[in-house]
Amino acid sequence: MVIRAVLLALLWLVGIAFATYWFIRVRRSDGFRMPSWLETGIGFLTNFLDTLGIGSFAPTTSLFKFFKLVPDERIPGTLNIGHALPTVVEALAFIAIVKVDPLTLVALIVAAVLGAWLGAGLVSRWPRRYVQIGMGGALLVAAVLFVMKNLNVLSESGSALGLTGSTLALGVVINFCLGALMTIGIGLYAPAMIMVGLLGMDPKSAFPIMMGSCAFLMPAASIRFIRFDAYSLKAALGLTLGGIPGVLIAAYIVHSLPITAVRWLVIIVVLYAAFSMLRSAFNERRAIPGEAAEVHG
Repeated sequence: MVIRAVLLALLWLVGIAFATYWFIRVRRSDGFRMPSWLETGIGFLTNFLDTLGIGSFAPTTSLFKFFKLVPDERIPGTLNIGHALPTVVEALAFIAIVKVDPLTLVALIVAAVLGAWLGAGLVSRWPRRYVQIGMGGALLVAAVLFVMKNLNVLSESGSALGLTGSTLALGVVINFCLGALMTIGIGLYAPAMIMVGLLGMDPKSAFPIMMGSCAFLMPAASIRFIRFDAYSLKAALGLTLGGIPGVLIAAYIVHSLPITAVRWLVIIVVLYAAFSMLRSAFNERRAIPGEAAEVHG
């Protein structure tokens, strides 16, 4: 109970500290503009889905790509920064109401934060084509995980509320990797749900684990993206301003939705974005020899 109270207090501090840091950086930026209704609407929709356990990264990437709102190389930073504060709100709600072993929760959260911090330092400096390939592959992975979830390929019949010994160590390693992968656009939710089920835990315990992990790791990763200006400020603000109301409505008003049907729709959208991103990477590669010829000519 004490550890849970400390985690909730830390979440408040992390959220306030990140919002303050971002606000200061925004005030110093040139050419600031408020987000459009489309960008804010995407924030509302994707965070609504996020709170239901579907995830926000893959749908957001798909919509950004479809509407051509954010350059490909700036999408990872925009995702992490824009969804950070809505995810803090999610974590505050689910850590407070869903039971899970405190030691397991803290260990998995710390592992994810470390993975994200190291990953963000690398991804924020990647050239456009690397980001396109990484995110295209990430979206394909997300689509496969969604299909497996819908078809009940992986069992989620465990009932444990925590992990111990070698199982806990394995969970820490996996969540470290998932935190690092968050920085290239692979959402943590679907893989975390599968991990929790395979390790024998109650599926409900995935919610505080995955939301707590993201709530702490996303602000940490976002600071690096902000420092390198590797994101779209306008789109990230839209995700935040639309996302917080989306989280609150999904968490406290909506109690039942055809989640499986919604996930099939998301799979179609995500596959479109994945192939679109990989096609862009292919076209980028084809353009490089021509550019070189012009320089040397």
